[in-house]
Amino acid sequence: MDDTRRIKLSAWYWVAAFVGLMLFQYVYTTATEVAQIPYSAFESYLDEGRIAEVAVSDRFIQGSFTEPLDGRSMFITTRVEPDLARELAEHGVVVTGQIESTWLRDLLSWIIPVALFVGVWVYLLKRMGGGVGGTLMQIGKSRARVYVEQDTGVTFADVAGVDEAKDELREIVEFLKDPQSYGRLGGRMPKGVLLVGPPGTGKTLLAKAVAGEAGVPFFSISGSEFVEMFVGVGAARVRDLFEQARSRAPAIIFIDELDALGRARGIGPLAGGHDEKEQTLNQLLVELDGFDPSTGLVLLAATNRPEILDPALLRAGRFDRQVLVDRPDKLGRVQILGVHMRKAKLASDVDAEKVADLTPGFTGADLANLVNEAALLATRRGAEAVTMEDFTNAVERIVAGLEKRNRLLNPKEREIVAYHEMGHALVALALPGVDPVHKVSIIPRGVGALGYTIQRPTEDRFLMTREELEAKMAVLLGGRAAEWIVYRHLSTGAADDLVKVTDIARAMVTRYGMTERLGHVALDRERRSFVATDQPYYGPKERDYSDETAAAVDEEVRRIVDATFDRTVALLEAQRPVLERTARLLLEKETIGEEELRSLVDRGAVPQEIARRA
Repeated sequence: MDDTRRIKLSAWYWVAAFVGLMLFQYVYTTATEVAQIPYSAFESYLDEGRIAEVAVSDRFIQGSFTEPLDGRSMFITTRVEPDLARELAEHGVVVTGQIESTWLRDLLSWIIPVALFVGVWVYLLKRMGGGVGGTLMQIGKSRARVYVEQDTGVTFADVAGVDEAKDELREIVEFLKDPQSYGRLGGRMPKGVLLVGPPGTGKTLLAKAVAGEAGVPFFSISGSEFVEMFVGVGAARVRDLFEQARSRAPAIIFIDELDALGRARGIGPLAGGHDEKEQTLNQLLVELDGFDPSTGLVLLAATNRPEILDPALLRAGRFDRQVLVDRPDKLGRVQILGVHMRKAKLASDVDAEKVADLTPGFTGADLANLVNEAALLATRRGAEAVTMEDFTNAVERIVAGLEKRNRLLNPKEREIVAYHEMGHALVALALPGVDPVHKVSIIPRGVGALGYTIQRPTEDRFLMTREELEAKMAVLLGGRAAEWIVYRHLSTGAADDLVKVTDIARAMVTRYGMTERLGHVALDRERRSFVATDQPYYGPKERDYSDETAAAVDEEVRRIVDATFDRTVALLEAQRPVLERTARLLLEKETIGEEELRSLVDRGAVPQEIARRA
């Protein structure tokens, strides 16, 4: 920074000197009061003997009069005659040659190209990322953004739904406020705290809240910002980051997306140990071993893929503590909604608990987006406040997608979609232990959904029995079964349902050991993140069982799906009148709510033994 400032000051000195020189030349020329005369007048004055002395240059003649003319003793004219010297000598005039001064022109002839070159160079440096004092000059400098207490603007009061994680981090705050007395009993604070959780659960927000509560400098940087195209740059930035943090201790270093930096070594195409990422990781491990936590320096990091981190990062003495920041439960969702609803103007019918019932599995970021979408919907229709209906529509928009009312279906397609969606709804209403139906609609939404059936869980579930999994599969197959009963043919509308049903059946066979033929054996080795279990794994699968076992797995999966489909068809056959009546009503109204749907469905029409078997 100082070098850049000195360069700028030197440039301004040159500009000031040039402007001063031009001003001096202008003042001097004005003060001498030189008379500018035409060449014909010069010849007349020469014939009259009024010229005392001249100085001749290549283009000009300047000199003095024998007597002042109009108060001016000097003159200048443009040279015209080439044989002027001979004529002057005939009249006895003293003639002297003068070399025209071209120093200014010569100076500008090399200053201007140099200035243009320097300007283009500085512009290119800035485009490359930092100007004179930027990327090329400070390529090993850390890019961490430094915040202090008032800059983060976040405290634990702004973080809701993760009470266990906050309790773990309050200990860090107390240590940062008084690092010396905190170890009076011989204990030490962990060198590193790793925040683990799915995307959007508030890991970065928690780290900022720790800095806001402790009132210490907060160095925030992403793991990807350490790695550059030049080998050794990442390691240099790690060293510089820790040096800056030590100079301002007590402080917090926060590395977001640690998996970009701390991926396990020895895997991938560059496994020889000379990869830039591996050098950066090695330097981070050295820094973690080298700093003393009693100085008041704490390293926080966040990741949603802890399974790919290098084991050396997670051993004791480095990231000693791992804090799980999971999706909030219902109580946590109520607290998060309370934080975000404070910023919105709500109607009297809005209940945070009812909204929390509609949003199982939502993260903190999802809930913040939900409140914003509801406020936008209310604003779009010109309302004075956000109502509960706006929140319901916002949930549907997030879960099912945007309504496509301009997507016109022909009458036959609308009828098939109506029977399909009512098949889902009737099976869900008939089976025990299934999430109740919230709404059924044949209005197209999103990219490919021609209709949708939304179910609303009554409570958070963390495990499921085999019977409940089979009931969930039956609900998914309800639409396909309804099409088969009414039309005796199948359509492409159940493609997504079949994918989900097959995944559940395969998990029952290979992961949960729920079949008698294969027994209590876990055959699945999918390497998916345990904090993002809803994301499918698309990489190559490894299996350590025989081809005969693989064939048995395929047979069991097909048997489970076929049996579930047959039971679903039997259940809907018993409810055929209700299916016809509700499908026709859905074609008329396009959308049926929970209360109206329950009033239309007579549960007694389902034989109990069929519902029990299904």
